Amino acid sequence: MRIFFSAILLLTPFLLCAQEEIEPPGLKRVVAVENVCAWPNLTLLPDGTVVAIFFNQPAHGTVEGDLECYASRDGLVWEKRSTVTAHEADTVRMNHAAGLARNGDLVVLCSGWSNQKQPQRPKQAAFRDDILRSWVLRSSDGGRTWEKRDAFPGVEGNWTEQIPFGDIWTGDDGALHTSVYQGEFTEPTKSTKIKGWRSWHFRSADDGWTWEAVSIIGPRHNETDIFPLGGQSWLAAARIDAMELFRSDDNGATWQEPVRVTEKNEINGHLCRLEDGKLLLSYGVRIDGRRGVCAKISSDEGRTWGQVWRLADTVDGGDCGYPASVQLPDGALVTAWYSRHTSTHDGYHLGVSVWKEPK
Repeated sequence: MRIFFSAILLLTPFLLCAQEEIEPPGLKRVVAVENVCAWPNLTLLPDGTVVAIFFNQPAHGTVEGDLECYASRDGLVWEKRSTVTAHEADTVRMNHAAGLARNGDLVVLCSGWSNQKQPQRPKQAAFRDDILRSWVLRSSDGGRTWEKRDAFPGVEGNWTEQIPFGDIWTGDDGALHTSVYQGEFTEPTKSTKIKGWRSWHFRSADDGWTWEAVSIIGPRHNETDIFPLGGQSWLAAARIDAMELFRSDDNGATWQEPVRVTEKNEINGHLCRLEDGKLLLSYGVRIDGRRGVCAKISSDEGRTWGQVWRLADTVDGGDCGYPASVQLPDGALVTAWYSRHTSTHDGYHLGVSVWKEPK
């Protein structure tokens, strides 16, 4: 068992205490797919299969590329089912949210970047000329084939197109819910440089084909993962320089003031319900000496969090994180993540940790 220590700032100034980061029981790690930057999303299908949707190139969107769909029964062995998107020339399709429609179909929202000069500004760096409007994609056969529609709403004013992130959920209102985020241009006639972010709650009343804005979740936040607590209550794990939790008790119409749940550079976060009713928060750690992926569990709907569990280690200075987690029918937890370099593998890859909930 490996034990790490993370410094947590308490209310008393300058007082630090060390919290153990312990590897959970039964931990197994695999390199699931090589040469992909990934940013994975996991969805558990009705038949118990877990599917991973992820970006298929070993770069941060600076080359043409697409989303791919892989499937696994145990989280350890994966096989490709399809290429989800078919990008247009001089574009990349990579940013995404995914989940199940009410009828069991897989639904994916996907945006990306253009490498084509835009008429309103000079040519930008490679694949940074403009953010692409999201496609709506749907599969009725477990991710083997896809139907695409250009049905996502556009934007107005000094803001980028909406960028989907995280999970798509069916609420108790029967609608589908997800989160997107967008950036505010600094000088849109000169560059695509962003001066600020905001994340949104979006809703679909027709089982995922068309979408509309509900509310702003994080006024200074970008990548946000929303989660249904039941009834009209929702949580949203939103990225700023750490992860902050927003709570809504009116079906996302308004959001309470956020509570910080990780330290600086412990990003991005993902929420998952365990079979015993507890909540799991998995998140990346981009702090040298502790780089990798961690998780912690809440027994009170996200108000407090317990022991920090160490799921993956990556090399200092390397790119890593963006975990997503599901629990299989046999109780095993599957957490997918990406890394550029670990002690056992050099190069971008989709990593997966399979583990058991500590009791």
